[in-house]
Amino acid sequence: MKRLFWFLAAGGCGFVIDAGLTYFLIAVAGFGPFAARIPAIMVAMSFTWLINRNRTFEPSPHSLAQEGFRYWAVGITSACINYAVYSLLMWRAPFLQPIAAIVFASAAATAYSYFGYSRFVFRHKN
Repeated sequence: MKRLFWFLAAGGCGFVIDAGLTYFLIAVAGFGPFAARIPAIMVAMSFTWLINRNRTFEPSPHSLAQEGFRYWAVGITSACINYAVYSLLMWRAPFLQPIAAIVFASAAATAYSYFGYSRFVFRHKN
């Protein structure tokens, strides 16, 4: 239960970073809603790696470089799922606010990323 709490806490903070930075890039910096997501996802993913590594799963038995590669492989795949759902919603439901689309997209990617991180990145041999 502790793992799930920290995973959801990291994801919640990552969501706030993602949504906040997306909003800032659209409203203040003049990015389009699609281009704004790319740096926002990258910043949020970096933050969640730190929390997941230190609180949720503990460092993996792999080297830092290998752990980082595995984390980013799962994270990028998850981000692609997130971005695809977001893009589909923005394309098919243009009346939908970008923040609402982020909520649905993030929910779609959460289960996938938890499974990937727990089984592929931070799995300790028993």
